[in-house]
Amino acid sequence: MKKKIIIIVIALVFLITGFTFGLKFYNKYRIKHAVKIVKLKKEEVEVFEEVTINDLIKKINGKVINNKKINTTKVGKQKITFEYKTDKNIKVPYTVEINVVDKVPPLIKKFSSYTINIGDVDFYKNFFCGDNYDNKPKCYIEGEYDVNTPGDYNLIFKGEDSSKNISESNFVLHVKEPSSESSSSKIDFFPMYPFESFVSEYKKSNTKIGIDISHYQGDIDFDKVKNAGVEFVYIRVGRGGGVGKNPVLDTKFKQNIKGFNKVGIPVGVYFYSYATSKKEAERDARWVLKQIKNYKVDLEVAYDFEDWNDFNEYNLSFYNISQIGESFNNTIKKAGYNGMLYSSKYYLENIWFKTDYPVWLAHYTNKTDYQGKYKVWQISDIGGVDGIKYGLVDVDIMYE
Repeated sequence: MKKKIIIIVIALVFLITGFTFGLKFYNKYRIKHAVKIVKLKKEEVEVFEEVTINDLIKKINGKVINNKKINTTKVGKQKITFEYKTDKNIKVPYTVEINVVDKVPPLIKKFSSYTINIGDVDFYKNFFCGDNYDNKPKCYIEGEYDVNTPGDYNLIFKGEDSSKNISESNFVLHVKEPSSESSSSKIDFFPMYPFESFVSEYKKSNTKIGIDISHYQGDIDFDKVKNAGVEFVYIRVGRGGGVGKNPVLDTKFKQNIKGFNKVGIPVGVYFYSYATSKKEAERDARWVLKQIKNYKVDLEVAYDFEDWNDFNEYNLSFYNISQIGESFNNTIKKAGYNGMLYSSKYYLENIWFKTDYPVWLAHYTNKTDYQGKYKVWQISDIGGVDGIKYGLVDVDIMYE
């Protein structure tokens, strides 16, 4: 009896194994001989372009199973493999080749003239020159000039990336003798616009009017600020100590956040960054989290990079500087806070890549023409608020 059972089991095993083998062989045969019709609408895509497999396909005899997003962060040819189910219901693999290209020229300083004193050999050091893809595009001046000889020189400032895209700006270099005139003792006068005027013009059912501050505003009378109608405030928690250096606490941060928490004005914070890598940005974010953990932070924690005059020395592409900002905000988000990107209209339009975080727009005008989305608009840096005697104040509009 036992021998019969063993024989039956063995027979079943062979039967199942044979069936499985046969099924696999049949499937391989169907896939191999399946009719595959795939035609691309484009084989070339721009670096950083948001594109999926379906975006590439012009014609296909079936349907893509997983319409995944294609990684376009590296220039060059790459093979894309995907699966699709044919109109005969056969699941088949398919591979296409695309070429990721960079056709965007570097962004450079545009100007018509520049004046220097004799001997200023490094005058072009801070001429802005950056690129969407290259960390260090080639930036140079074309033409002959002598910084030791007074005169006017017709030159061209150029930026060239690794894909041979070129930007250029014609300008006249004026080399002159140092002026012997003494500097003027005239004190510039800056007008101050009362906070009430912003409230009168911009306060709507879907807006709140607030301010942002740092140690530059000195000691603040928080009760007076609240009575003035300020509905929210962003406080500088600190700044980077410089490139590669540890963060530094704003000298008035603790005083300011305690004061605004006490009077009940909703608070957000911002950090002025010098980060040159994701690692540094994450370190800065952890430092910020440590500073704010014992206080009430109702609004976002904003990432603020403004060292554009020295940007050439950072050796970062616009993509990488954007990734650094995202790393800061991602770290903030993981800790349970809301991140935000602060920047001016020009840099939002020309440098920063699209972000999923709220935007704090800086644009000093009565009516902004910025086309992107933003949650907060820093409308002025010359506001005056009762309770803040020292220094002008940035005024902000929050949209709900």
